[in-house]
Amino acid sequence: MFQTLYSYFWWERLWLPANLTWADLEDRDGRVYAKASDLYITIPLAFLFLIVRHLFETYVATPLAGLLNVKEKIRLKATPNAVLEKFYAATTKHPKQADVEMLSKKSGCTVRQVERWFRRRRNQDRPSLLKKFREASWRFTFYLIAFIAGMAVIVDKPWFYDLREVWKGYPIQSMLPSQYWYYMIELSFYWSLLFSIASDVKRKDFKEQIIHHVATIILISFSWFANYIRAGTLIMALHDSSDYLLESAKMFNYAGWRNTCNNIFIVFAAVFIVTRLVILPFWIMHCTVVYPLDLYPAFFGYYFFNFMMAVLQSLHIFWAYLIIRMAQKFITGKARQGSGDERSDREETDNSEEEEEVAKNGPLSNGHPVLNNNHRKND
Repeated sequence: MFQTLYSYFWWERLWLPANLTWADLEDRDGRVYAKASDLYITIPLAFLFLIVRHLFETYVATPLAGLLNVKEKIRLKATPNAVLEKFYAATTKHPKQADVEMLSKKSGCTVRQVERWFRRRRNQDRPSLLKKFREASWRFTFYLIAFIAGMAVIVDKPWFYDLREVWKGYPIQSMLPSQYWYYMIELSFYWSLLFSIASDVKRKDFKEQIIHHVATIILISFSWFANYIRAGTLIMALHDSSDYLLESAKMFNYAGWRNTCNNIFIVFAAVFIVTRLVILPFWIMHCTVVYPLDLYPAFFGYYFFNFMMAVLQSLHIFWAYLIIRMAQKFITGKARQGSGDERSDREETDNSEEEEEVAKNGPLSNGHPVLNNNHRKND
């Protein structure tokens, strides 16, 4: 049964145009072609990326955070309460008013104390500013290096300037060593993102992030199987061109460099819109949808690849909406202090009234400000 499924999965009509077989893509005369077995290395490389990331965040990002004076906001801990903790863990972190009143009776606390407890408890679970800075630093470093490496791989190729060259001779297109390593590193990185997504900073678009990572892994893998390597390298470099700008804007946001963050975010928004909403659909997707039909009839792989491209494009439209909203606030001056990433930074900062009092009047004792006798005397 396994052999039957294997045969159906690798049926040439799923992956290759008519009248072509896997035998046509066997290495010969010094020409090397992409093989599915090449991708086995990406799983151990993904775990290697996780190790490198841990070392980078510990020995590079953390000292950098200290140099940029990344400061944690004061967070008051919730007083241990078994009744409230059980409800928090088993039911919801955001109780409705009826739940608050019920919990007030069960726990012996006032309604206001229950609301305060849940605010503080949610704050305890939010990722620290240092964690977010370290994560952004790691992604910034990878995306910047990947973009530079990607441009080095494709800038001297004829299909970078003439998209019809992407399909010249397809699928009998040999693979270059630079293309091999570009693919392996990009795919390994996205595997590592998928493996670590549960422990990374969770954002409002958490589900969309999972869909994005899965769609990207499928696209990269499929383009390798079907020898869509030329189109694949263009798509990967296009995506990396804006990602490092977003991560750098986050870094400066966490460091409190508000103007620098806003300016970089505006540049990122412009690059994102041009690359993801103009170049990708009207150049790259036009290249993958229209040009292949001049060479061979449409087959399953053709439809599947372009369907996954449409999934990615839908996510880009969703993110563009959030980005444009944020950029508009920066341009009009309505963005508040500490609001950087529309997906997470604002909604993850939920200071309670008591924490605001800390900033104004100093520490609290049982919900009340501690008197400070060190006021400067009036002359």
